[in-house]
Amino acid sequence: MEAPVILLSRLPLIALAGAVAAALAACETPPPRPTFPELTWTHLQPFSLDVAEIEITSDYLPPLAPPHVEHLFPTPPLRAAERWARDRLRAAGVQGRAVVIIADARVIETRLQGLGGLTGLFTTEQAERYDAAVEVVIEIRSDRGYLDGRVRARAERSLTVPEDLTLNEREQVWFELVEALMADLNAELEANIQEHLQRFLL
Repeated sequence: MEAPVILLSRLPLIALAGAVAAALAACETPPPRPTFPELTWTHLQPFSLDVAEIEITSDYLPPLAPPHVEHLFPTPPLRAAERWARDRLRAAGVQGRAVVIIADARVIETRLQGLGGLTGLFTTEQAERYDAAVEVVIEIRSDRGYLDGRVRARAERSLTVPEDLTLNEREQVWFELVEALMADLNAELEANIQEHLQRFLL
């Protein structure tokens, strides 16, 4: 009697190999999101103001919806401006107050029109533009509420990013955008405080 012939199909083995590959791919962890340093100004000499207290407030309410994207940033301009006020202003007097008003802290994302056709197919195009702005007002008010001094500063920055940017690369660009924006604002506020609030400096 002839021995039975056992036929092994390769299909189950191929399916098994595919399932294992899919499982391994699912187990691959995405690259870790970058961590960004806190934007601070503690390395700079603070302005000691002849006021008893410093109040920080915001007139800007992030819409949390397109085309606004500042809430997605590692360090939103609003938070950076608040930190600037805490780091750079000191209350060193016995009366009155300084009111720091954040009037603007937006970032607008605009999708850019592609080249199209064969040119666009073989070109890494700029896909989005980010327009950032931050504006801060500092008012010196007496205990009775009278306005004794006031300065305003505004900074604006724009940049475009290519279409093949990864999420981590995009967040790095966003961080650097706010960093540059706040450097501009800090320089403008320094100059304006020295020029217009000199009599309140101790």
